[in-house]
Amino acid sequence: MVLLHHTGRRSGVERITPLVYLPDEEHPGSIFVFASKGGAPQNPDWYANLVAAGTTTVEVGTETYQVRVEEVSGEERDRIYAAQVERMPGFGEYAEKTAGIRIIPVLRLSRV
Repeated sequence: MVLLHHTGRRSGVERITPLVYLPDEEHPGSIFVFASKGGAPQNPDWYANLVAAGTTTVEVGTETYQVRVEEVSGEERDRIYAAQVERMPGFGEYAEKTAGIRIIPVLRLSRV
């Protein structure tokens, strides 16, 4: 689990959202998070907050650190999402629920 700190882009309220993550095997200082919202038709609010901010703070294990936020797209996004589905098959169900509505965003959070 990662605890994702973010500030509401409209409200200015600071929030903490717990998420599962996938370690980035190619870059040890990075992790991936998935804006699945359980297969809901719209993206979660934390996703828009992170994209708008470009940086945030995360808690992973006993560490708390700043990260840069980058959306992953195309073939790279598909490969990473498939790896998450392999680890946690429920993410495949989320993608089925959103098929034709939205593509579940994948964000890379890289340690600053």
